[in-house]
Amino acid sequence: MNHNPTIPLLRIGVPGCGGRVGRLLLKAILEANDLMLSGGTCRQGSEVEGTDLGRLANLAPISQVANSERQALFADSQVIIDFTAAATLREHCQWAVAAGCALVVGSSGLSTADRATLHTAAATIPIVYAPNTSIGVAVLSTLVRRVAGLLGTEFDIEIVEMHHRNKKDAPSGTALHLGEQAAEGRQIPFAKHAVRARDGMTGPRRDGDIGFATLRGGSVVAEHSVIFAGPSERLVLSHIAEQRDLFAYGALYAARWLRDRAPGIYSMEDVLGLR
Repeated sequence: MNHNPTIPLLRIGVPGCGGRVGRLLLKAILEANDLMLSGGTCRQGSEVEGTDLGRLANLAPISQVANSERQALFADSQVIIDFTAAATLREHCQWAVAAGCALVVGSSGLSTADRATLHTAAATIPIVYAPNTSIGVAVLSTLVRRVAGLLGTEFDIEIVEMHHRNKKDAPSGTALHLGEQAAEGRQIPFAKHAVRARDGMTGPRRDGDIGFATLRGGSVVAEHSVIFAGPSERLVLSHIAEQRDLFAYGALYAARWLRDRAPGIYSMEDVLGLR
């Protein structure tokens, strides 16, 4: 991306910089000419603590190292991109509010209480919350919402997702987001109609259910399909993530969009102007 020299470089911090997406973020930030890496942090005692951030990104050394001073990172950054576990979210929101920096949160598996924490912080700072920062998934979720509203209730909605064997939460945050979009399109309460598992003699499918099927195995990055199954026909909307760098690309797109944005909580659909 070409940089306008009259606009200061956007300072971005990366907690969890030793993780798979964290390293990709480091690389993408260091290679961009409109961004500045303000730092990267890790857990105290982590095997990457003290490692040069350039090396973590598979680039030349940059004389910045991974450290465990997470709170200081927020004070030094304009935007924090957070793909860490949900357990760190409360602290990160508190530090972001205190520092006045924006947040891009790509963590999956957030609870209702976690989301409430985000909304509280968003009264003071701008936040993009996206359980999946892929540009393609943002388009998919928009299509799901529109198709759910266009098709009649005789079309049943089922969501199938597959991830690598080490993913901890199920269904994925992306799958649940797609289900929420389908429910919004149908104008029905998601919590009342979501069916996250089926086992044994479950009886016939209830009208209006939004079902989920979860697959885990191998090294699959992420696959999501939303099935609209009607009488004599099916419409299937799918997205396949082939490499993790798409998550870093989307997160940086959101970070740039957040510059000088008003406080509030935004989605990738907002970032792309799809709402």
